[in-house]
Amino acid sequence: MSRLLPPLLLSLLLLAVWEIACRSLQVPAYFLPPPSAVAVSLVERAPLLAGSALQTFRMALQALLAATLIGGGLALAVSMNRPAERAVRPLAVALQVTPVVAIAPLVVIWSGLDHPDRAVVALAAAVAFFPIFSGVLTGLKSAEPDLERLFDLYGASPLQRLVRLRAPAALPFALEGLRVAAGLAVIGAVVAEFVSGSGATQGLAWRLLEAGNRLRTADMLAALVCLMAMGLALNAGVALLERRCRALLA
Repeated sequence: MSRLLPPLLLSLLLLAVWEIACRSLQVPAYFLPPPSAVAVSLVERAPLLAGSALQTFRMALQALLAATLIGGGLALAVSMNRPAERAVRPLAVALQVTPVVAIAPLVVIWSGLDHPDRAVVALAAAVAFFPIFSGVLTGLKSAEPDLERLFDLYGASPLQRLVRLRAPAALPFALEGLRVAAGLAVIGAVVAEFVSGSGATQGLAWRLLEAGNRLRTADMLAALVCLMAMGLALNAGVALLERRCRALLA
């Protein structure tokens, strides 16, 4: 309660100020609806928003799993070979700095116009890839030099060095990269659905576009609330995983 109470009180205070300001200043509902109107929209559109949120969450989770497997596996592979790391790292950075909206049309074509969900997952995975790759690679190289020399002294095999020394050292870095990637996967899924140009996925991004075209601002904010809740849930899941892993290593 000591951790939850301060943010809860601050959120309630901000909502109260927002509600009072909208009513006292008579702000038009299409410009900025009060929180009560957003709450009504959440209740009335709950089944529709829940289905769209589930669809977006599914695509974001698939993207996060793909980014974890590809990014973690690639980091593990190149960490054992310095020339390979020097060759791969610039390409990973190039993928990270390339805007997702720039490659979206290509990915949509490659995925097939009849499968927009594949394009969304691929684009979201591309966004979430670099934090995991960078975190795992940095962690694998962060083992204590004295311990590295000790393993050399005892003639440890590369597999023994990886399992008993480098993997435990890399775990905190990998989990931090996963925490960042979890948020980016949600952002990437929403942005990818925006730029894919198709409402076939019927995720929360489509609900945002649909409400925006009709100037239904309360519905837009209700969809944003669902997105924030989804991001917080993913972040909490990664934090729980991190605590469990730290407890096992302690």
